[in-house]
Amino acid sequence: MKGIRKVVLGGLLLILGFSAFGQKKPNIIFILADDHSYLSAGFNGSEVVKTPNLDNLAQQGMVFDNYYNTTAICMASRAQIMTGMMEYKTGCNFMHGSLTQQQFQKSYPVMLKNAGYQVAFAGKFGFPVTAEKSKDINHHSYDKLPVAEFHEWRGGIGQTEYETGKNEYIKEYAAEYPHSTRAYGAWASDYITEQVKSDEPFCLSISFKAPHIPNTPDPLFDEVYEGVTFPYPENYGPENGAHLAEQAKNGRQMMTLFTKYGYQPEDFQESVRNYYQLIYGVDYAVGMILDALKESGLDKNTVIIYTSDNGYHLGAHGFGGKVLPYEEAAKAPFIYFDPRNKNMDKQIRTNSLAGNIDVAPTILTLAGEDIPENMDGKSILPIINNPKTDIRPYLPVVNMWGTAPTQVLSIHTKDLKYIYWPYEGHLMQASEELFDKEHDALEMSNEVNNSKFKKELEKLRKYYDEEVAYIQKNGIDYNSYGFYKTFFDRSVSWDVKEKQLPNSFISNYEREVKKSEALHKKKMKK
Repeated sequence: MKGIRKVVLGGLLLILGFSAFGQKKPNIIFILADDHSYLSAGFNGSEVVKTPNLDNLAQQGMVFDNYYNTTAICMASRAQIMTGMMEYKTGCNFMHGSLTQQQFQKSYPVMLKNAGYQVAFAGKFGFPVTAEKSKDINHHSYDKLPVAEFHEWRGGIGQTEYETGKNEYIKEYAAEYPHSTRAYGAWASDYITEQVKSDEPFCLSISFKAPHIPNTPDPLFDEVYEGVTFPYPENYGPENGAHLAEQAKNGRQMMTLFTKYGYQPEDFQESVRNYYQLIYGVDYAVGMILDALKESGLDKNTVIIYTSDNGYHLGAHGFGGKVLPYEEAAKAPFIYFDPRNKNMDKQIRTNSLAGNIDVAPTILTLAGEDIPENMDGKSILPIINNPKTDIRPYLPVVNMWGTAPTQVLSIHTKDLKYIYWPYEGHLMQASEELFDKEHDALEMSNEVNNSKFKKELEKLRKYYDEEVAYIQKNGIDYNSYGFYKTFFDRSVSWDVKEKQLPNSFISNYEREVKKSEALHKKKMKK
């Protein structure tokens, strides 16, 4: 990402279309869903999924059609959102380790707190923060979470629970709101009402567990999709993944998740109904927040950002879960709403490239704070001022988790996607994929051998090598991340890479193979 990582002065808020001088700093509400796929929203074109409150928010704001999580898995993505850094600099993900307290001091909540904001957090935090560098990924106890860094903390441990009463800091809402999605909406509403009494701006980060598994939606909304038959994705099933790289198919996303979590034809309707109902619950909670803002009179000076920590395959190409750099997994819905911006009197859509690493820089810029040099992300406010503005030529999307074959670095531009799969063990060969996102959104045709894309392919390879060079120079070496400096390098032979391959990555692969074989035998017996 040469030439695009620079310190940006947050005070230049004139790009927003209004004067920042003499105006109270805005309140900021950052809303994060878990596993909400890009296409599972009315404002992104779904004729089935009901998201009325998000649709209303989108109708008054800007919707991003090219927003990606640079790692499409919750722990890593959430650390990236907070710090604005790529995973190979945070050092935080499953199989790797925690974020350090020193790193968290440059997260947007801490920096806003130091700048005079009231900062609050509710919901699933999702990653551990430790005093020193650590391989510890346990975030199932409150001593591994930065509770004291927030003025108001209503977060939960681990994945949190859908049953409100099982979440320590929100359990007093259990009687009236037994499902945690509505409970967090109710608490956020109460928090907003209390802020009327304060002269200080606030930043509220609310992170829902929904629609993450287990698929246990709020019974209050059982009638929302009653009698509805849901269409399959156009690229549904393994037969629509035959053209994809073998490496992509050798993780649990296809080998076990597709069966285990219910995306086989006989289970699809029930699984997707529960998934969409969980999203409806999030939408309902967003409506509670919007109502509280209006009733309190704080709606005129509160910026709202809505997104998800990753997408979800829902059976596309035969995949379950997320993780991979394909559209369904890495792409997420993204809404930016600022009532102060006179340009936003109707919905605006942008094709400009943005990602989860841009959340922290954007929030800091909104607050008039400088973006620290360690952050890889950029403020999206220039795009808000002009939706045709580009803030970067490309965005890297990585997978540094799971089985060895599926670990990958990809390059996304506005219209194209390049994926290089380095793994060559188990009869696989290193391979490339090139997708024309503009004309093939379902990624059904690998254009890497299409002569029409020769120039584009060379350009994307150059971007890829540029990103590898940046990783080699700036990436960390602890928590097994030093390995990627060799693994992603296209010029290094497999013989060299194989010697450096962590044993856990191979053992994960072998474990998934055994699971897949067992599931196949069980299915054959039926």
